[in-house]
Amino acid sequence: MKLSRFIIVKFTLFLIFGICLGFFLIIPLLWSLITSSLLLCVLFGVYFFNKTNFKTPISFGILAFILTISIGVLSVNVHNKKLQKSHYSNVTVPIKSITFKIRDILKPSMYYDKYVIQILKINDENVTGKSLLNIQKDTLNPSFAIDDVFFTSEHFSGIFPPLNPNQFNYKTYLERQYIYNQIITNQNRLLRLPNQRLTLFGVANRINTYVNSRLKTYPFGKDELAIINALLLGQRQDISGTLYKNYTKAGAVHILAVSGLHVGILLLLLNYLFSPIERFKNGKLIKTICIIILIWSFAILTGLSPSVSRATLMFSLVAISMNSNRPSNIFNTVAISAFLLLLWNPMLLFDVGFQLSYLAVLGIITFQPTLSRLWYPKHKLSKLFWNTLTVTMTAQLGVLPISIYYFHQFPGLFFLSNLVIVPFLGYILGFGILILILASLQILPTFLAIAFNKTIGIMNAFVNWVASQDQFVFKSISIAYNSVLAIYLVFICLIYAYSNPKFKSILFVLLACISLQLTFIYNNWSLNSSDWILFHKNRQSILTYRNAHHLDIYNNTDSLSTLETYPIKDYAISKAIKAYTTQPLKSVYSLNNKTLIIVDSFGVYNVKSFKPHYVLLSQSPKINLSRLIDSLKPKEIIADGSNYKSYIERWEATCKHKKIPFYQTGKKGAYIFK
Repeated sequence: MKLSRFIIVKFTLFLIFGICLGFFLIIPLLWSLITSSLLLCVLFGVYFFNKTNFKTPISFGILAFILTISIGVLSVNVHNKKLQKSHYSNVTVPIKSITFKIRDILKPSMYYDKYVIQILKINDENVTGKSLLNIQKDTLNPSFAIDDVFFTSEHFSGIFPPLNPNQFNYKTYLERQYIYNQIITNQNRLLRLPNQRLTLFGVANRINTYVNSRLKTYPFGKDELAIINALLLGQRQDISGTLYKNYTKAGAVHILAVSGLHVGILLLLLNYLFSPIERFKNGKLIKTICIIILIWSFAILTGLSPSVSRATLMFSLVAISMNSNRPSNIFNTVAISAFLLLLWNPMLLFDVGFQLSYLAVLGIITFQPTLSRLWYPKHKLSKLFWNTLTVTMTAQLGVLPISIYYFHQFPGLFFLSNLVIVPFLGYILGFGILILILASLQILPTFLAIAFNKTIGIMNAFVNWVASQDQFVFKSISIAYNSVLAIYLVFICLIYAYSNPKFKSILFVLLACISLQLTFIYNNWSLNSSDWILFHKNRQSILTYRNAHHLDIYNNTDSLSTLETYPIKDYAISKAIKAYTTQPLKSVYSLNNKTLIIVDSFGVYNVKSFKPHYVLLSQSPKINLSRLIDSLKPKEIIADGSNYKSYIERWEATCKHKKIPFYQTGKKGAYIFK
């Protein structure tokens, strides 16, 4: 089986390349539109002049692939909401009021309930676009539902990038979902408006909420009910932090997110249950229609989240492929689903869930058939466990490099937890759907609820035991993005060599291995440097000096920072820190041949000894900053997160008056000394 001969796979790869070009190079919309139109005209011309030829010319295929790249670039621009005149960011008049509709419910933070909203009107002008809504938590008022419409006089505020290096960039994450602003308010500042028009997402949310409310009337434990909501309704908000962390450490967290695994198991169950229909006339067609209707009904029940929607689309195509009378290939089926999804939303390419889903599927369909042939069990039970093990291993192989890149850890006992849980997941899903139906109709027998609660309890207990084996959880693993790409290049070359065992194939494998080694050498060389960084953290001053893989941490508190504390952890992982020391802050430092003096709460500094380049104000010192500037004549004043905001505002005004640079880590982020 030669993957390179699959035309749909080729088109999908070229579309992905076009999306990357459009995203990173920022090609203007007009140019991408003109280019795509011209290429389409030329393609039709080549087809018209060669339609009588028995063999399609090579130029036709080349033009088709170039056109696909251009369509990828055009797709990025077309979906860029800011380029649309109707987008609310293009409103030039002062904003007096905003009318919006709840579009999605996000996981709440400690102080705010969070929603994605669709902007309907700015003042009285109809607009489009999405925003983030943060509402102060209020236990007296219920939370909002999808499709609720509100009016407010609040204004948009920006979404700030991370304040410290190598942290998760929530701003970039939201921008890839076309969310550029946020509204921060409370329920008293919102006026609910009547809305008679429900979207499919709103209907799905109301069904989901109703079923959840029915489940709460039955004797389910708190953790068990939270897992049931996650497995069957796609709601993970109620899972405790400890339980979620245990599922992560056990390598079974994917079970809690309704996605391809659940939809795939449901497809297999339905395909088996409806197999008798094939005996009738047009039985396969009827069977396929029934399966597709039911798996999309399950998607609606779980709230039509993006992960469920894309998994349902992919397995709808798989269902058609399985029950068609024409020969088909799973690679083409997966490629078609990815092609359609990326045309619908090209930013899915940069979504972690999208990447993990397709890499897991590709890992299974590529490596599992070969691995499963290593042993042919005779008994059904051993065959079930062997197939589960091979599927789990190949799925993990597909996502391992990128999973380490994003999450910096690897659960060593993932195969054990999956080997025990996954074979029974079909039973749990089937039993669970029956529980949901009976609970919704309020006819669920208590003994069934108790039995299902016990089943989930046993699964939780097993996961907790696996997670307690800390010695098998490998944490703080650092890998660069170029190394991830090189690893997948090695995988592709190995697949090619396996299907085409020739000298050229082996050469490709060797070249890919050399490229991987070069990325490791380059990344290690780039880390053999040093830097001084003043991190931002509320109520603390943290100064660090990194020399290659060693880090010195200077802190002003008794509880000194370690590599496992915020904000040091992410930075230490990215720089592959292997050793560190912690020391109390000193008053003076020499940084890259420049002097830093730290003025703390005592407000003591030496005027006569030297003239510092930097002055760091820490712990809200009660000083006359104007006099300090006149005495020390520093080149820059820095205020970190340990100071009162009122003090910082006063210092900033003084520096502005004195015409000296003022740097506030709370606004501009960590200070990197150069």
